[in-house]
Amino acid sequence: MLETEEELLEHEKDRSCAICGRAVGSEGRRFKGRWFCPAHLDKPARHRSGVWWAGLAQLGALLALVLLLEVFLAFIPVRLEGTWLIVAGILLALVPALLWLGFFYQQDRLEPEPKGYVLGVFVLGALLAAAVGLPLVRDVFRVGDWFSQGPLTTLAGSILVIGFSQEFLKYAAVRYSVFGLAEFDERTDGIIYGTAAGLGFATILNLDFILGSGGLNLDVGVIAVVVTALAQACFAGISGYFLGRAKFEHRPWWWLPLGLTLAAFGNGLFTFLRGEVGRSAISLEGGGGFSPWPGLLLATAVTLVVFLLLNWLIRRDIAVTLKEISHQ
Repeated sequence: MLETEEELLEHEKDRSCAICGRAVGSEGRRFKGRWFCPAHLDKPARHRSGVWWAGLAQLGALLALVLLLEVFLAFIPVRLEGTWLIVAGILLALVPALLWLGFFYQQDRLEPEPKGYVLGVFVLGALLAAAVGLPLVRDVFRVGDWFSQGPLTTLAGSILVIGFSQEFLKYAAVRYSVFGLAEFDERTDGIIYGTAAGLGFATILNLDFILGSGGLNLDVGVIAVVVTALAQACFAGISGYFLGRAKFEHRPWWWLPLGLTLAAFGNGLFTFLRGEVGRSAISLEGGGGFSPWPGLLLATAVTLVVFLLLNWLIRRDIAVTLKEISHQ
């Protein structure tokens, strides 16, 4: 029975490459419900170890920076105000992103992501934080008015307001920019671009924190900046993983909402626990204020767990794809 012209067009659309969008032709292959042209057949089964080394290097460098500055400031306490506060705020806010970008491009020399796209997603994440994220949480939901009214209220607000608003904006920075481009061509790319969006988001949050303080003890400020950067980047990596799989595999309609929900839940739970462990440390010491050190330990542990989990998931997915390829 001859197919109608509409059916033929739909058939060709179904057989278009998931990466470049071109017709796959007779040499195309199908994996996990998605077609790939000959030029991109190897992409689903590639593992980019440089991305993971860059993440570990950034984590180590940030922790080393904190320790060095804390040792220095133990002898020479510094409180910044005025112009110096603005300069230090900009530099501190950019340090995590610059470290990650530097390590990433050093480790990813063989086939780096286009620098313009990575920087573009970073800038987009920052713009969304400034234009939507901060006003939404602070002015629309007015979190500051009710956030500490009790553990249950704080936990619910951390997840449903802060977690979902922040993670949706970081997700949107990737999903509605580079996701459909041919340069988004490997599973790990979702994590790369998600991390870039998260670091852009964190840069604005850190600038707002530093510049809005009116004055800053540098030792406390450095720890707060590092904690925010690690948390925003690692939770954006979760939704990035789900985006990466969605590009290479045919997934059900709930797949991407699930990834966003998990990232938002992790973000909100971390925000809640960060506040709780900081206050607990102060009560144990018998003093007042807020201790940033427990938050740094928590952020380091969470980042390592998320980092190792994503690495394991990517390796598992690649192993499954290689097995599927070998049976075709």
